[in-house]
This record gives sequence, structure tokens and C-alpha cells, in this order.
Amino acid sequence: MLTFLIVCPLCFLAGILNASAGSGGLLSLPAFMIAGLPPHLAIGTNKLQAVMGMCAANVRFIRGGYLDFKLAAPAICVAIFGSLVGSNLSLICDESILSYLILAILPLAAFFVLNKKTFTNQSRVTEQSDASDANLARKTYLIVCVSAAIIGCYDGFYGPGTGTFLIIAFTAFAHLEVRRASAQAKAINFTTNLTAFIVFAASGNVIIPLGIAAGVCNILGSWIGAGLVIDFGAKIMRPALVVALVLLLLKALGLY
Repeated sequence: MLTFLIVCPLCFLAGILNASAGSGGLLSLPAFMIAGLPPHLAIGTNKLQAVMGMCAANVRFIRGGYLDFKLAAPAICVAIFGSLVGSNLSLICDESILSYLILAILPLAAFFVLNKKTFTNQSRVTEQSDASDANLARKTYLIVCVSAAIIGCYDGFYGPGTGTFLIIAFTAFAHLEVRRASAQAKAINFTTNLTAFIVFAASGNVIIPLGIAAGVCNILGSWIGAGLVIDFGAKIMRPALVVALVLLLLKALGLY
């Protein structure tokens, strides 16, 4: 019961964070680790709740008309391949190595996300990309697909920060408007999480009841976060990431 009480509220906040600006895993994955799950079980169970929450966010973006299926389809295909590669690499890594990797990636990813220049660049690119809404250039498809493959591999291997990295790549390099970039990112992130979840579940590294309970909380948060993506994404993201880093630091120091 204590495990559920630790994980579920944090996964609700992770849903808000993930749907609004990505990086929900920076909050949800530490929650599973705080609850005492070993790295592989924590990542696998986290994938289950992430898939559920991402589905809710996608529904809201589709209803808003922001998802471009023509652009998302090829990106999803290469992202699935990348996720398969990454998740299988994760399973053959020693758990102690994975723990050290988690401690290294979380602060670095959070530092990148919290950099104010990142979000300034997103706004600048967004304003310049409206005219290309009708016809997507071949270069745009190429950039989106390459980004999806590389970041999909990372998502399968570890995951936190994936949505944010996709949004940054799509706005800064593919020149998509930020809401449109967020919608494509959520569609890709859903499929990579689903692919990785299947791999982890097949190897027995998922706690189904805990993952479903956390997923329900993530769905609620994701529905709220998707509605706030335009005006309040950064404001929601920064405090939640600070909380995640503080919790991770306490865990690394063995204080709980």
C-alpha cells in the first residue's frame, strides 16, 4: 500500500508534466525507484503507466486537430525500430551499471530542459514556421524521422526526457509550430513506450497491478496537461523537475 501511495500521486504530476512539455519520466521513474523497485522493474512498470497516460494526451491532441498523421506515420515506424534496439540494449545491461547511468542522465536531462534558452528558441522557431503548415518539405520529413529514430532508441533504453527532446528537435530543426510539434512528439512517444513495454513485459520486468494504478493517475494528469500545453507548459514543468531532482538526490545519498 505504501508503494501505491508513493507512486500514484507522483505519476499524476508526471502526466501533467509529460503532456504539457515532455519529460514526465523525470518524475515518474524516480517514484518507482523511491518505492524500492530495482532498475529494470522500475523502467518496465514505468513504461506501462506512461503508455496509458500518453494515450489520453494523444486523444486530446487529435481532437484539437494538431496531429499530422502524414508526418507522424513514417516517424513512428523508425521510432519503433529505435525503441526495439534501445530496450533490448537496456535488458542486457547490468543493473548496477543502469543505476549509475540513471543517476548521470537525470540531472543532465533536467538541466537541459530547465535552460531558459531552450524554450526561447522554441517560441522563436514557432513564430517562423506557420507558413510551412500546408506543404511539408522533404527535409522536414528527414529531420523528423532521424530525430525519431535516435530519440526512440534512447526512449527504449531509458526514457525520461524523450518527449521534450522530440519537441526541441521538431521545433528547432524541423521548424514545426510548437503545438504541432507536441502532438507529433506525443504520438511517437506513445508508440516507443508501447514497444518498450512489450519488450519489458515479455521478460517479466513489469508489475502489472502497480502499473495500471499508476497509469490511471497518469491519464488524469495527462488530460489536464494536454489542455495547458500552449500557455502553461514551462511553468508546470520546471517545479516538477526540481522536485524529481531533489528526490533523486535524496535516493542517491541513501536518505530514504
